[in-house]
Amino acid sequence: MPQVIFLPHEKFCPEGMVVEAEPGTSILDLAHEHHIEMESACGGVCACTTCHCIIREGFDSLEEADELEEDFLDRAWGLEAQSRLACQAIVGEEDLTVEIPKYSLNHAAEAPH
Repeated sequence: MPQVIFLPHEKFCPEGMVVEAEPGTSILDLAHEHHIEMESACGGVCACTTCHCIIREGFDSLEEADELEEDFLDRAWGLEAQSRLACQAIVGEEDLTVEIPKYSLNHAAEAPH
């Protein structure tokens, strides 16, 4: 079973974490299963950018992002070449190293009232 390394994040995973992953599981679901409360304003249906993550190792083992995910990624804070939406990045057979960016754009939470 592949391992997913979540790098330390001040708010969601201060110590970092290494977990075993069932292939076919999204990075977002895997994070939530292990009490890493990554944001997902849309509920994980590829309709926002709050679950933006950066795949530091193993990026090429993931299936390519589709056009909808790419469109949302264009709006993500801190976009990098290895950026993915955690709700759309599905664990395969290889290990992954995942960084949760320091900031995310949550338009629902940040919109003026």
